[in-house]
Amino acid sequence: MKKETKTLIRRMGILLFVLYVLLLIYFLFFAEEYGRVAEAQRVYRYNLVPFVEIRRFWIYRKQLGTFAVFSNIFGNVIGFLPFGFILPVIFRRMNSGFLICISGFLLSLTVEVIQLVTKVGCFDVDDMILNTLGAALGYVLFRICNHIRMKVPGGSQR
Repeated sequence: MKKETKTLIRRMGILLFVLYVLLLIYFLFFAEEYGRVAEAQRVYRYNLVPFVEIRRFWIYRKQLGTFAVFSNIFGNVIGFLPFGFILPVIFRRMNSGFLICISGFLLSLTVEVIQLVTKVGCFDVDDMILNTLGAALGYVLFRICNHIRMKVPGGSQR
């Protein structure tokens, strides 16, 4: 692959990553439809027991509704897919599933701590599990796409 094409792909990756981070910040800290409340109503909320909230959302899925269950369980996974997919595109050194998982976990931990400190949302260990899973799945998708790219005539090694 030509150097100009690699540079273009990397620049597009950076642009997409910046847009992704901005959307992530909006949905995690400002979107009212995801339970954000006025400052006077904010309290410290947290869950430190793994799988409690996931189980609760699944057990009460009929009462909570499809949107609530989907946005909580699958939204956390889907929200971090781009992280695991785009990071190896823009940083050559991030071409390891282990590094992507650690980075996804650290980003998720940072988000959860900010939510706890600012009382926006809830510090939830289940969210960290789902977010890290999303980053890992994003990396798996990257590897699949990269493998397909290598098989296509004209595709090349990174």
